[in-house]
Parts: sequence; structure tokens; C-alpha cells
Amino acid sequence: MRIDKFLKVSRILKRRALAQEAAKGGRVKINGVAVKPSHEIKVGDVVTIGFNSGSVSFKVKDIKETVRKENAESLYEIIGE
Repeated sequence: MRIDKFLKVSRILKRRALAQEAAKGGRVKINGVAVKPSHEIKVGDVVTIGFNSGSVSFKVKDIKETVRKENAESLYEIIGE
């Protein structure tokens, strides 16, 4: 799955367009490397997203095309803020 779609499905970012902008701006890193919105993720990847107020890091636990709002947090595990 593409990183921009994963960020939207997991509800880390509200819209896919926001995820694409963040990746294009170099604020999304997977395993320490800045990536484009089309980068494919896999289970076990560590993703870091930079925000104006800091950054958040999480580990991908599962990849699903769709998930209910209540279960979105089951796709990742926060490791640092």
C-alpha cells in the first residue's frame, strides 16, 4: 500500500491530499529516509512524520485497504512523539 493511502486509512492524517503534501515536502520518512507519496510500505516499517510542533514516529503493525474508525489504531503502534 502507498504511504499516502496508509496515512489516510489509519487516520493519522485526515485527508490523502494532506498526506501527499507532507510526503512531497520531505516531512514523511520511512526507516529514516524521506519518501514520495507513492512509496510502498510494509509491516514493520518505522514511519516518522514531521509537523510544525514536532514529529511523531510509529511502527506499521498491519496493512488493510479499509478499516473502521474504532479499529484504525490497530494498524500502527506509536513509538515516539
